[in-house]
Amino acid sequence: MRQPELDAVLGAMLDTHPGISDLVFSVGRPLQVESFGELKEAVIANPAIRKLTHYQTEQLALTIIGNQRHLLRDLVTRGACDCSYALQERARFRVNIFRQRGNFAIIMRKGQSEMPSLNSLGLTPIFKDMAKEKNGLILVTGATGSGKTTTLSALLNEINETMAVHVVTLEDPIEYIHQHKKATFNQRELGADFDAFPNGLRSALRQAPKVILVGEMRDRATVEIALTAAETGHLVLSTIHTINAGQSINRILGMFDLAEETQLRLRLSETLRYVVSQRLAPKVNGGRIMVNEIMGSNLRTREAVALGEAEGRSFYEIIEANATFGWTTFDQSIARAYQAGLVTEDTANLYATNKARMTRYIDGVKKQRGLENDTESGLKLDLESTTHDSYINLRMTNK
Repeated sequence: MRQPELDAVLGAMLDTHPGISDLVFSVGRPLQVESFGELKEAVIANPAIRKLTHYQTEQLALTIIGNQRHLLRDLVTRGACDCSYALQERARFRVNIFRQRGNFAIIMRKGQSEMPSLNSLGLTPIFKDMAKEKNGLILVTGATGSGKTTTLSALLNEINETMAVHVVTLEDPIEYIHQHKKATFNQRELGADFDAFPNGLRSALRQAPKVILVGEMRDRATVEIALTAAETGHLVLSTIHTINAGQSINRILGMFDLAEETQLRLRLSETLRYVVSQRLAPKVNGGRIMVNEIMGSNLRTREAVALGEAEGRSFYEIIEANATFGWTTFDQSIARAYQAGLVTEDTANLYATNKARMTRYIDGVKKQRGLENDTESGLKLDLESTTHDSYINLRMTNK
């Protein structure tokens, strides 16, 4: 298969459904796309493929890999490789090619065609504060496909538009190309520009950056060097596959020996600036909405990181108590989405961390909506008025 033929197939697949995030190629299955979180068949006219064969997926994989020998080596020796692929000016993909039961399979994650910004993503003003940090560690966490890279790209775009600094990124692969604005960007891709994150990060420290993006905290060596960079005056941005702040701390601790835990906790408590955890929840009328947990740094969080969580010292309680500073728990974020009519009651309960609190909140919203309906109908109510803020109750404390 030649590249123009592959481009024609990819372009036709992108036209089959709205809201496509992934293209899926697997032997014995038709061409598939993930549309708004659901896997669907992609029916195209030319070529008409009912079930992919071993030969077809192999040709697709080799066309994507092209002349990049290090990718072919990884695929043969490790059973998988990661790369990027650009469909002219229409789309850019993050690609994973892997072997399964003797065959190749391919997942192509579609990136946004335009550079995301904090405003275009609808992110809260606290993200602008994150972009102003001069040093320390900012983590964006979540499951695969939750938009971590997109959020980080929006943060970098904010830095690019507002600060004259040198930014070095270490990515696997590069998904968004940052043009030079106020900042100067040097973007390096794993495999093509450096062989491993620890080595790339060591080199970055000698490249006079003010901001360093590390695509993912994968191992102990990467975490160790990232902490050193954060301690020596750099702002380090990275991702980790966890679902909340507490799990993020525990995942990092789990990469080190038990004897090192006390010292590591102290280092984290001093360097950690923000932990942003995010999920994509289904919206009422189709599509998905991002809900997130945001934890910053203050005396209480540093204490909880240094000493560990305990009764009266949980990250959930600390975040909840600092809602006025822009911090938010998942429950508060979901509650706002439910209040605005963006998600259903079932979705709110499904994604809630504390289901009992969410149930009480939903009951309160229903009561408020009932009162509003009665008022609109002209009925006179001799009841104390209830404001939106009293029901959304950002702290959502126990009564």
